[in-house]
Amino acid sequence: MTRWFAAVWAVAMFALAGCQPAAQSPVFQATDISGAGFARDFRLTDHNGRIRTLADFKGKVVAIFFGYTHCPDVCPTTLSDFAAALKQLDGQAERVQVIFVTLDPQRDTPAILKQYVPAFNPDFLGMYTDADALKQLAKEYKIVYQRTSVKATDDYLIDHSAGTYIYDPAGNLRLLMPYGSSPEAIAHDLRILLSRA
Repeated sequence: MTRWFAAVWAVAMFALAGCQPAAQSPVFQATDISGAGFARDFRLTDHNGRIRTLADFKGKVVAIFFGYTHCPDVCPTTLSDFAAALKQLDGQAERVQVIFVTLDPQRDTPAILKQYVPAFNPDFLGMYTDADALKQLAKEYKIVYQRTSVKATDDYLIDHSAGTYIYDPAGNLRLLMPYGSSPEAIAHDLRILLSRA
């Protein structure tokens, strides 16, 4: 009887194991755009003068944001939020690369980018290209930008898309982090991507 009971119990446990819910997909704070057919790659020069592509950062989570150094609010806020988020990642912060691409190559020289971007975090990279290549890159990344409040040739603002694209360590586009996301929300999503590397 005991042997029969043990056999029935084993079969029941096996059957119940098959009823367990499948592993849940991660719940991101940002918009999950995995599989999107845009923002596939870039070819830019960083503020140290080195030409970079997405492949250079394989093994890291990459966050790429388009803005300009004269931006009064969105750009410094976004860079500050990502800097604060990385502080919450402890030892994993070195596996995240934040990239700031200027939409204002006329004013944002390599020297200015080198001074501005690392001020938020020494590991952040400012990147640039010429105006024509920037137009093509903006199309690839679905970035909209336009000069406004033009007072002089070098005195203007730029209205621009404000989200940040995030790639997983394999170089796959995964998330669009909206402007205004808290450092906690950013860190939450970065942890998920880092844990699945």
